[in-house]
Amino acid sequence: MSGGGAKAAGNVAGAVVQRAADHPGQTAVRVPRRSGGGIAFTDESFRSWEQKVRAAEARLGRQGIGKGTRVLVLARPGLELLTAVFALLWRGAVPVVIDAGMGRRRFLACVQRSRPEAVVGIPLALALSRLFPRPFATVRARLSTRALLRPDTSPPDPAARPVPVAPDDPVALLFTSGSTGPAKGVVYRSRHLAAQLEALRAAFSIEEGEVDFPMLPVFALFNPALGMTTVIPPMHPARPARADGRLLLEVMVAAGVTNSFGSPVLWRKLARAGTAEEAPTVPSLRRMLAAGAAVPPDLVGELRPVFPQAQLYSPYGATEALPLTLIDGDSIERGAEATREGRGVCVGRPLPRVDLRILPVAGETLAPADLDRPEPPGTIGEIVVSGPVVTAEYDALPEATRRSKVGGPDGRLWHRMGDAGYLDGEGRLWFVGRVAERVVLDDGAVLYTECVEQVFLRHPRVERCALLGIGPAAHRTPALVVQPVEGAYPRSETDLATWKRELRELAEAHPAASAVRHFFFRRSFPVDPRHNAKIHRLAMAREYYAHGWHPTE
Repeated sequence: MSGGGAKAAGNVAGAVVQRAADHPGQTAVRVPRRSGGGIAFTDESFRSWEQKVRAAEARLGRQGIGKGTRVLVLARPGLELLTAVFALLWRGAVPVVIDAGMGRRRFLACVQRSRPEAVVGIPLALALSRLFPRPFATVRARLSTRALLRPDTSPPDPAARPVPVAPDDPVALLFTSGSTGPAKGVVYRSRHLAAQLEALRAAFSIEEGEVDFPMLPVFALFNPALGMTTVIPPMHPARPARADGRLLLEVMVAAGVTNSFGSPVLWRKLARAGTAEEAPTVPSLRRMLAAGAAVPPDLVGELRPVFPQAQLYSPYGATEALPLTLIDGDSIERGAEATREGRGVCVGRPLPRVDLRILPVAGETLAPADLDRPEPPGTIGEIVVSGPVVTAEYDALPEATRRSKVGGPDGRLWHRMGDAGYLDGEGRLWFVGRVAERVVLDDGAVLYTECVEQVFLRHPRVERCALLGIGPAAHRTPALVVQPVEGAYPRSETDLATWKRELRELAEAHPAASAVRHFFFRRSFPVDPRHNAKIHRLAMAREYYAHGWHPTE
């Protein structure tokens, strides 16, 4: 029996069954392709997709995959991936999702720590699991995503229903991007997904029948429950910066997309693609969701001509807790001058049921009593959060859990975001950077990345920049690494001297950046594969120090 006939208690896969029953002809998934100079789609209705999910979960069951089985999913976005994930959720299995673009060594370390019992993915992924036997030592079943969609000679049981899932049952293991340390597996329980779904519904008023374009594939998991059609973006999720912006726009227009999630880097790519000659605009889009890094205020204005009917929203959060706060594009623009002056980036007010506090920056651990000593408005400190979207633990990392989680006197669990910020007089949160990336000077002054970098982003030829603290822990020297806009990289000693003079003038004019006197230039930055937006500042600082740079240069 595939999952039994009992009603699923909180199983997100139940939404597929419900949509197929209530709206069988609605398109569930659209896969775009080039056709005769235009865009054509391969469409899958909710009824036909439900049959594929049923057949796939039955095939998984014959492999011994059931409730609680950890399954590493290594598939490209598309119908195969969505079908595999929902079939796993149907059976109560636990999909394990790791960014394959983080590098082989780090990826394999995550695999070994997550102890998968099965692998579902493309043939290359299955071959990888055999080529490196030690990290995959716990694997007892391997299935290709293509095989899961192969027509089944034995029809699935039409009375089968998704496995009942209790609120505390684990339903996914999602790894962090690892931008400021090793990637960690975050245990998602059913209640966390339910809380996220409730928060998304309430925050964005998404209507049934909308069309979503998830440029971060994991967000497609919510679409059946929200009643949205999923359009698969023609891009590699591990290499978002290489996406074809013009093609993405053409697909959005052809599909009538109303909702889309992406990193600021991707939205910038779309904005620039939209300025090309005869580039399409996307009048159907209602809302743009941008996360993964702070949204630059100028990006809001760049997007308006391309998406004339859309509002931009930026939710703040992390893999461990999302969404926590929300700000719209108009508010980002209103705070632009404060951001450019080095006062951080406003990320909005806490969402309902989210409790957020600013505490003095602590050491390795936080004591429950510390929760009762929040900083006053306007004072920078460590951001801690509590609420139903906050996950409770890291997988197989008890010390990391102990450092990041603390129970309050009232029994509520709090999570240390690892971010620094402050609350203003209106209760809005301002993000100033990662705690681990701050630079503490010899006189005790502290430089925060978002405060310093935003000052230098005023320079018209600066594409991106990164504040680094270079040197031994007790004596770090602040330095700025600049990625110039295309065509502006210094080509001579004269160019370099001009660049440095202009950057020093900016620093001298803004107290937030005045301590920065050293500048480096790079053509590209090491960034996270998921959003292509989180700069690996600590890795760059180690690189410069290892190569012998010291502040007299």
